[in-house]
Parts: sequence; structure tokens; C-alpha cells
Amino acid sequence: MKTIKNHVNGILNRQVLVLNQNYHPLLVCTARRAISLAYLGKVEIIEKYRETVHSPSIAMPLPSVVKLDRFIHVRESSIVLSRRNILKRDRHQCQYCERRSVPMTLDHIIPKERNGPDSWENLVCCCHTCNRAKGNRTPEQAGMKLMRRPKKPTRIHYIRQFVKREQSSWRPYLYMEPMRTGALA
Repeated sequence: MKTIKNHVNGILNRQVLVLNQNYHPLLVCTARRAISLAYLGKVEIIEKYRETVHSPSIAMPLPSVVKLDRFIHVRESSIVLSRRNILKRDRHQCQYCERRSVPMTLDHIIPKERNGPDSWENLVCCCHTCNRAKGNRTPEQAGMKLMRRPKKPTRIHYIRQFVKREQSSWRPYLYMEPMRTGALA
């Protein structure tokens, strides 16, 4: 009995991409929330997982992507500047030597002692070896080159981190591949 309950909870906790009425990605919610919104007629199920969920009175496909029935005006909310989000943005890869399998820290491109700000554009993921080698210098002074200039991620960049193999149907909505013909029909 416990394994059936865990399985149902696992399915209901699956991630669902929520699109605005104009198909612009808004957020990621749980399947439980998406099913409630679909039942209330507030969203249309655009893409679905293979599973079906059942209640005593209805059966419904498990949503993967839903679209709101009304357009919601949202101001572009900021993604919180945090160590965790910097590491996610840089895919846990040192921005100097490109290594991934070592513990990471954050590096200020312009050092704090030189009034380098805590900002998306001045912080990068860095391995301890490169951080020590760079020291209190700029990358140019240390003779080190950044893989790419850091920038603040957008909502779409942030949502892309949730895409797993079972969420491949999300990819066109997040501009990760072309839209399939007939997907919006």
C-alpha cells in the first residue's frame, strides 16, 4: 500500500511547464497543481506524459505542458543572485579551465578589494585551483581567459534547467529546438 501511495505522490509531484496564453514560458509547477487548474478550466493541456491519473469520477492525462486560458501580465521578475544560481547558470563548470568534477567556488572577475560588485556580470563559477591562481587580480592581469562573459539569466534560461529526458516536449516552448508542425493546432 505504501509503495502505491509513494508512486502516486511521485507522479503528482512531476514538473509541469506553465505557458502564458501567448505560449510564453511562465513557470514550472507540480502535476498536482496543473491537474487542479485543468479541472477548473483555467489551463489547456498542451503536452502530456504517458501516465493517466484517475479519480473516482474522471480520468485525465498527466500534464507535461499547460497553457493558461487568459493572458497574465507579469513583470519580468528577477532571478535571485545566489551562489546556487550562479553555479546553475555556469553548469557547475569552472569558467577558466572548464573542469566540472571538482568542488566549485565563486570568483569575482573584478576583485571585491577593487570594488568589484556582487552581480551576475561579475561573479562566475570557479574551481579552487583557478581561484588561487587568479588571486586578487583581474583575469587579464592573471593571464587567464573566461570561457564566456557572464550575464544575468532570463526566466527562460532559468526554466531550461528543469528540462530532463522526460520533459523533451518542453524543448520547443523554451526555444531549445524548432516547434513541431501542428504542435499549436
